[in-house]
Amino acid sequence: MRIGFGYDSHRFEEGRRLVLGGVEFPGETGLKGHSDADALVHAIIDALLGAAALGDIGSHFPDTDPRWKDADSTALLAAVVKEIRAAGYGVGNIDATVVCERPKLRPVIDLMRERLASVMNVGKGRISLKGKTNEQMDAVGAGLGIVAHAVCLLEELGAKS
Repeated sequence: MRIGFGYDSHRFEEGRRLVLGGVEFPGETGLKGHSDADALVHAIIDALLGAAALGDIGSHFPDTDPRWKDADSTALLAAVVKEIRAAGYGVGNIDATVVCERPKLRPVIDLMRERLASVMNVGKGRISLKGKTNEQMDAVGAGLGIVAHAVCLLEELGAKS
């Protein structure tokens, strides 16, 4: 087994759509980034890559490469899961926390879990998501952006329990 940790943050930017966990939030201000700026998926990608000692999201999908401009982060996640499997690992579980003052995540947490589980081809029970506020402290608490933290457990494929 291997454990990985991921982190990502993005500022809000007018004129962009907000996507978190592969789910769009209509009517909400989006996040600034080269891809779709899905901070939750980016944190999960970094956790997976870190657990497998395969670098980080920037080494795989650099923001200097026009191929990744406005990319769907769930497509990047699917590619990383494929790479993880090729390295001999499967996703044991993901536990992630999104920190933001808005939007409220509780109404769509299950939809986000389903979307992520589908992309990673794992059961929904392997994905835990939590939404937290920062109690109006610091830049995130002032509503300037969103932060996501993720941990994952990778299991060696074919390993006996």
